Amino acid sequence: MAVHRFADLTWEEVRDLDRTSAVAVLPVGAVEAHGPHLPLGTDVVIAEGMARVCAEGLSEAGRTGLILPPLWYTAAGFAGNFPGTIGVDGAIVSGLIIQIATSLREQEIRTLAIANAHLDPAHLTSLRHASDGAPEGARIVFLDLTRRRVAEQLTPEFQTGACHAGRFEGSIVMAERPDLYRAEIAADLEPNPSSLSTAIGEGHETFEQAGGPRAYFGWPSEATAEEGRTTVRTLGHLLAEAILDGEVQ
Repeated sequence: MAVHRFADLTWEEVRDLDRTSAVAVLPVGAVEAHGPHLPLGTDVVIAEGMARVCAEGLSEAGRTGLILPPLWYTAAGFAGNFPGTIGVDGAIVSGLIIQIATSLREQEIRTLAIANAHLDPAHLTSLRHASDGAPEGARIVFLDLTRRRVAEQLTPEFQTGACHAGRFEGSIVMAERPDLYRAEIAADLEPNPSSLSTAIGEGHETFEQAGGPRAYFGWPSEATAEEGRTTVRTLGHLLAEAILDGEVQ
């Protein structure tokens, strides 16, 4: 089987695919502040790398992987006070994903998988609602990176909860889009060990309240492209496993 970028195909090429074995992978992320050193589109950079590795893994398993154009806009309340952040209501995102799954099902593509590393609580809720609302005869697969069994397979920084625009995300941008990584700025950033996950549990609702006045958490100066490549592979493989495991349960 093969990996295809869906939007690069013609309609006749889609018609001729073995669509019953196909899995569509949708990269999802926010346009939001990621410190002074990472681009606003960091989440989609990560999601697209995750989607690519996932689709490759599906192909190795005998499936057709279809990488959809990314969904760039979603809930981003924590970064809402920073210029450049564009947030939309989570219910809009849930409904849109369900509609995408419905359209794909009508074309005999019955599995839609979400590649996502944006962890705003309202956004995660919207993805859970979407996966729970899959149309009849279809699946929406959502791998929640905040679940312990998933998080413990990711990097030490990620597990601290201090992982927005830090080493975890910075490493992936270095690996996937080095042209967008502001290395000189990142090198001068002090560590910020404030845990977003702890702040969320305490009821905080913005990066400033959580202890991130420059919209970054973690250890950005320690990012490496090697770690980024490893993390992208892990994310993609975990999503592919979630898709394939769900079919045999």
